[in-house]
Order: sequence, then structure tokens, then C-alpha cells
Amino acid sequence: MESISTADVRRQLAELLNRSAYGKERFVVTRHGKKLVAIVPVEDLHLLERVRRLRQDRKVQAALKEAEAGDVTSWKELKRTLEL
Repeated sequence: MESISTADVRRQLAELLNRSAYGKERFVVTRHGKKLVAIVPVEDLHLLERVRRLRQDRKVQAALKEAEAGDVTSWKELKRTLEL
């Protein structure tokens, strides 16, 4: 992901928007070397929002807690149990 200063964004905004929208490029906008925002294709935004909604789902939260606690079954074990 390319970093670009706010000054350069002001000069190149139309080009950056086109590169992101049509070329699927991503940019991190910086000011004085600090990251401020990102310019990303709208598809990336939709994906981030889907992930955020999934993380808020109670069933997904419970599954993540189980996985973090190590309370999971491997795919090999599951296939063996189901005789697949």
C-alpha cells in the first residue's frame, strides 16, 4: 500500500481516486509522517463492513472465544468422526 502526503493528495486527488476505483489500488494518506486515513476501493469498504458485522454476531463471537481457548476440533478429526 502506497503512502502519500496530504499535500500530494490535494494535487493528485482525481488521479488517486481513479487509480483506487478502477485499478483497485490502496493509499494511506499521511500528514507529517503520521497515518491519517486510507483511500480504498469501495469493494474493500464493503468487505470491512461485512467483517465488522460478523465480529458483532454473538454466534461468531462465541466461536472465536472457543477457538482462542483451544476448544476446537481439527478438520482431520472431524472428517474421521464423520467418516468422510
